[in-house]
Amino acid sequence: MADSVDQLIAQRLKALRGERGWSLDELAARSEVSRATLSRLENGETSPTTAVLGRLCSAYGMTLSRLMLMVEEGFAPVVRQAEQPVWNDTEAGFLRRSVSPPATNLAGEALECQLEPATRLDYDGPPRQGMEHHLYLLEGALEVTVEGRSYSLTPGDCLRYQLFGPSSFVTPQERGARYVLFMV
Repeated sequence: MADSVDQLIAQRLKALRGERGWSLDELAARSEVSRATLSRLENGETSPTTAVLGRLCSAYGMTLSRLMLMVEEGFAPVVRQAEQPVWNDTEAGFLRRSVSPPATNLAGEALECQLEPATRLDYDGPPRQGMEHHLYLLEGALEVTVEGRSYSLTPGDCLRYQLFGPSSFVTPQERGARYVLFMV
């Protein structure tokens, strides 16, 4: 089984490089992994270490868990609510349901998020430069700041943007917010 996983990782790494139009030399420079090692990995001649995969994921602007999800065979077309991963940061007042989690061959993912009143979430930057976001506010009020420009949203509003720098999400004292975030 490990051999088949290694082969799937090799195929996915080769596809990622091809999708970006990078040569082995360019990826080597971006990841600080030698060209020879990259070639052996993509050809399935060697198994990648966690450290090497970490460097490659950084070069591709993705997490290691995202890469591993991309390696899985196929995806379930229906994600039942009971199967959708939920993460609750009670200290920050943030609940996040992964409605459409990352999957093989699918570029986007959808999140349903809830912020309690008087909540502020700040992000230094995106996991990948230029990541496309579509935020649709379902309930409440939300101020979103993207790279220094603020947008006040009310229910039914949709904010579309590509993220290259910092962002923040703020709810007013008296009400929270519930929204759907599509990321591509």
